[in-house]
Amino acid sequence: MHVVIAPDCFTGTLTAQQAAEAMAQGWRESAPHDLLTLVPLSDGGPGFIDVLASARPEAETVVVTVADPLGREVPAGVLLVDTDGGRTAYLESAQAAGLHLLAADERNPAVTSTWGVGQLLDAALEAGATRIVVGLGGSGTNDAGAGMLAALGIGAAEELARGGLALAEIGDDALGGLDAARSRFAGVELVLASDVESPLLGLQGASAVFGPQKGASPELAQALEGALGRFVEVVRRTVPEQTDLLSGKPRRLDKEPGAGAAGGLGYGLYLLGATRVSGVAEVLQAVGLRDLLAAADLVVTGEGSFDWQSLQGKVVAGVAGLALETATPSVVLAGQTLVGRREAMTLGLSGTYAVAETAEQVEAAMADPVGTLARRAARVAATWSPQR
Repeated sequence: MHVVIAPDCFTGTLTAQQAAEAMAQGWRESAPHDLLTLVPLSDGGPGFIDVLASARPEAETVVVTVADPLGREVPAGVLLVDTDGGRTAYLESAQAAGLHLLAADERNPAVTSTWGVGQLLDAALEAGATRIVVGLGGSGTNDAGAGMLAALGIGAAEELARGGLALAEIGDDALGGLDAARSRFAGVELVLASDVESPLLGLQGASAVFGPQKGASPELAQALEGALGRFVEVVRRTVPEQTDLLSGKPRRLDKEPGAGAAGGLGYGLYLLGATRVSGVAEVLQAVGLRDLLAAADLVVTGEGSFDWQSLQGKVVAGVAGLALETATPSVVLAGQTLVGRREAMTLGLSGTYAVAETAEQVEAAMADPVGTLARRAARVAATWSPQR
């Protein structure tokens, strides 16, 4: 059998590359006769640059120093790919604003900022990029991209770069430099690669859905919602309202799909004139997964937790969708499986397998993520790979 192993990262324990290698290790124990092709993947979050760099050996990575969510210096990369149509720069917002950059007791979306993402955009412009793709996901921020905008000179850092909660106090003239900043991107195709379609505000918005994952209490999440609402109010006073050409109604950028991604960073990018693509689709196209699946007998994908969010544009859903198109059986191997069989089958998955199903197994998996994942992969291989 030819098996393609194409997982996302297992957040907090394994990178996508490490997860793919652990799966391959276990598979070879049960089915050493199988041909394995490892294709680590990302949905725009952590690992986005590494995955694309491995798929594009001709690309050049420029290392820069940027601010993390609390203003400390950290290294980050700008991946540059030259084509006949110009130069594309790929950025990973999590390298500057990622939750993984913060210790557990530092996770506080009231004060974390996306300033470093603005520095990454500056670096891409300095490198002569004509197309900039920003991968969104895994952020530890909830400031609607205000810190990023401040780093680009749109407003004072004292107002915009002190975290999401401080946006409740900004003045009506806080975004005076927005027109000048937008002109810098006038000749650039700016793209946000997002794994979620959440709006900025509301019950499905950045603060309500993702704030708790970043350390926000229910009370703080509500306060952040109000602060981002004030930010939107100032934006609407500053930017002339656009009209949707199809409906004829005013276009609300805060309600655009993906505006709430990465703590509202999508909204900040929309203000600069960005358009949105699926982060998974961008990666799958770059690595040529469709052609690989067309020549394979089985694809094994995976992630840390296979849950309801997995059904909405993440790696597992993207891989399963391509597998359906190429008539390739697909299974998911996850740290935990929280999706029922019926929901999994709607994606086209032929099987779902969890590394850990009890509290004791979860503890063991966290202590030895490579070993437990490899052992589970070995059992899955014994099921799916015919013996000689």
